[in-house]
Amino acid sequence: MDSLEIEVKFFLPDTNAVRENILKLGARSLGRFFESNIRFEDRDKSLIKKNALLRLRKDNRVTLTYKSEPELDDLNFKIFRELEVEVSDFDVMESILTSIGFCAEQVYEKWRETLVLQDTHFCIDNMPFGTFLEIEGNRESIPDMARKLGFKWEDRILFNYLKIFDTLKRQEKLNFSDVTFENFKHLSLDFSKYLLLFTRKAE
Repeated sequence: MDSLEIEVKFFLPDTNAVRENILKLGARSLGRFFESNIRFEDRDKSLIKKNALLRLRKDNRVTLTYKSEPELDDLNFKIFRELEVEVSDFDVMESILTSIGFCAEQVYEKWRETLVLQDTHFCIDNMPFGTFLEIEGNRESIPDMARKLGFKWEDRILFNYLKIFDTLKRQEKLNFSDVTFENFKHLSLDFSKYLLLFTRKAE
């Protein structure tokens, strides 16, 4: 069955303090893992045109995910319908996808630690261009947890990481499409300079 993924992001200039506050709320860590993701497209690039995502991910397990927009927009949260299945072999799954007509369009990486408190997930994501907190849960718990952690609701980010990267790519005139640590290792990018492009304050 598909389910709704409901979340917001916040930029993290101070990771350690926020992590400690999450633990003080009673959350437990599920561990920190390196993620390698491949975004797939069809020949017509129709997925990105309809704001859908087909992704193969490898961290401590391998998952295939399809995300699509729900029928109604929600200006308070980033919401997608999500179908996800665990698969046993990353390389074989990649071969299956390419064999049926999909192509590997983009690679992106992150380090992620997931902390869980009841039905709320806190993901501390170290991306090549900055560190962020994703709070995923329900419409009632997410604003409450953000407030308890000291975040201002208008500072939330509703863009996914690939859309954030697309904006940074234009602003910084980057000549690559894969969001990898290798591609960013010689760049000195200050994400806070662009923060207002992504938060609800920009409206």
